[in-house]
Amino acid sequence: MEGTTVTRTPHAAVLALTLLLGLALTACGGDAAGQDRPPAPSGVTAQATSSSTVHVMWHRADPAAGVTGYTVHRDGAEAESVGAETYMVDIAGLDPATAYDFTVRATGPAGRSGESRAVTATTFGAETDDDEPPTAPGALTGAADGPRAAELSWEAAEDNVAVTGYEIHQSGTAIHSVPAEETTTLVTGLRPGTDYVFTVVARDAGDNTSEPGPELRLTTPGAGDAEESGTATAPAGLTARPGEEPATLELSWTPPRTGAAVLEYQIHLDGEFTTTLLWGAEAPDGEITHLLTVDEPGAGHAVTVRAKLPDGHWGAFTEPVEATAAP
Repeated sequence: MEGTTVTRTPHAAVLALTLLLGLALTACGGDAAGQDRPPAPSGVTAQATSSSTVHVMWHRADPAAGVTGYTVHRDGAEAESVGAETYMVDIAGLDPATAYDFTVRATGPAGRSGESRAVTATTFGAETDDDEPPTAPGALTGAADGPRAAELSWEAAEDNVAVTGYEIHQSGTAIHSVPAEETTTLVTGLRPGTDYVFTVVARDAGDNTSEPGPELRLTTPGAGDAEESGTATAPAGLTARPGEEPATLELSWTPPRTGAAVLEYQIHLDGEFTTTLLWGAEAPDGEITHLLTVDEPGAGHAVTVRAKLPDGHWGAFTEPVEATAAP
C-alpha cells in the first residue's frame, strides 16, 4: 500500500500546496502573537479492553507544535484530558456491547486543534454472572530496546470464561493495552537513562482484573544514546528488487509493532535520505510497498527504512538491503 511521497527536492506543486495550506491555517486563526493552533492529532486508534473500557491511542505531536495537552472525546463529549507527554488513555465507565466514536484534540497556547478523524470501538458484552478474575500473568521478561523503548514478554493468564486483554502497568499506572491473543509488546515513549518498573494485569469481559504479575525492572540507556533506537522499533522484513520500470526499485516491509498506526516512514539510499512516505489518516496494518525511482538504470544500491513512532521519535533503521535497479 502506497502513501504520499515527499522527496529531497520540492516540486513546484508541492511548494504551492504548502503555501495554500499555510494561508488556510492563517485564515483559521491564531493568537495575537501569531501562533497557530496545533494540528489535529493523527494515528488515532481505539480498542475495547473489557465490557466497560476502551483504550485510545494517538501520535504525539511534534515538539515544534507547542502542544500542552490532549482531550479525548467520546461521541462528541469530552471524556478525558491528559498532558502533552501522554499519547494513550483508557476510557472507563462505558456500557457493555455498545459502539462508541472517539476523537482527540490537541491544546496549545493559541487554543485547541480541530478534531482528529473519528474511530469506533465496541465494548465487549457483559458476563453478568462472571465475578471471577483471571489468574495473574506469569513470568515477565524484557529489556530496553534503545533509550526510548522496551520489549516485554509474559506468560498468558487463565480465566474461567476468557481473557480479553492485558494492561501494561508502569509503577502501578496502566500505560498500554494488548489484545488477549498477544503476550509480547513494544512499549515506546520512555525516557533515556531512566529506571522503570513494569507489571502486567489480565482483564476479562466481566470487567474483572487479575492481580499484577511479577515485576520487571529495567533501565533505559543514557542520554548520550538518545538518538539511537533498538532494533525492535525498525520495520520488519524489508525486501528490495528491480522494479518493472527502468531505474526503479520495488520495496516492501511491514510496520514495527508499536500498538498504533505508523503514518510516516523515511527511505534512505546508500546511507543518504531520499524519500518520506506519509499517510494522512488510514495507514496500512500489513505489508507496505513502494516503487522507488533512482538516478541510474542498472545501478546497485543499499536501502534502509525507518518509521516514526507514536511518541514522535524516529525508530531504528532496518538492516541495509542491497538491490540493483531495473535496467
